[in-house]
Amino acid sequence: MSRHDPELAGDRRLPLYQRLADELRREINAGRWKPGERAPSETWLAEHFEIAPGTARQAIAMLVDEGLLERFRGKGTFVRRPRFDHSLFRFFRFRDRSGENRMPEGRILHREVAPMPDHVAEALGLGADALGIAMSRLRLIGGEPVLAEEIWLPAGPFADFLEIPVGEVGPLLYPVYESACGQLVVSADEALRAEAAGPETARLLQIDAGAPVIVIDRLARGIGGAPLEWRRSRGRADQFHYTTEIR
Repeated sequence: MSRHDPELAGDRRLPLYQRLADELRREINAGRWKPGERAPSETWLAEHFEIAPGTARQAIAMLVDEGLLERFRGKGTFVRRPRFDHSLFRFFRFRDRSGENRMPEGRILHREVAPMPDHVAEALGLGADALGIAMSRLRLIGGEPVLAEEIWLPAGPFADFLEIPVGEVGPLLYPVYESACGQLVVSADEALRAEAAGPETARLLQIDAGAPVIVIDRLARGIGGAPLEWRRSRGRADQFHYTTEIR
């Protein structure tokens, strides 16, 4: 942690553990703790901020419950790495013919540098006529298409991504963004809607034009909240399901 002043900020009427949790959350959101990095121990936090170990333990537990931190038995507490592809399993049943859950294969069909559509440039915080890396990608299970994706990246920060042969990218893009371009995705906003499949979507998903599809729009963000990737995924409505827990 970069602080030198151990005085906790925030409303003094709040419990100490909550003020500490707020402080640690700010450190994570500002990128001073990176995803996958080990968090300071409860003992260190207690000594640094001159608080009881139990108070530090409560603050850490709060951030674990929020999903910002995760504990590993025998190893410690770490800043959680987001698992974005798992979010698709909340909405679509990706199973092979035997009924087993499967991570879809990723196949890039097309990749080029092109002017961004206005709505994409606006979402990524770029000006009109900004250049981007445009991708068409298909997700498949057992050779059968399950998702058709349109993806845009800012051309400058992701220039090195163009040097990777499309056949070597693999099923998960975010680890490649990090290793090849130094761009780490830490959060994302998603919105769902339904529409009728257009001719191109129908061709890619091997369904009838006009058949219902579910659309997931995602804006992925880096450290500090800067937008890094715009993505639109279309999947067959007959594979869609929605569950939630209300308390």
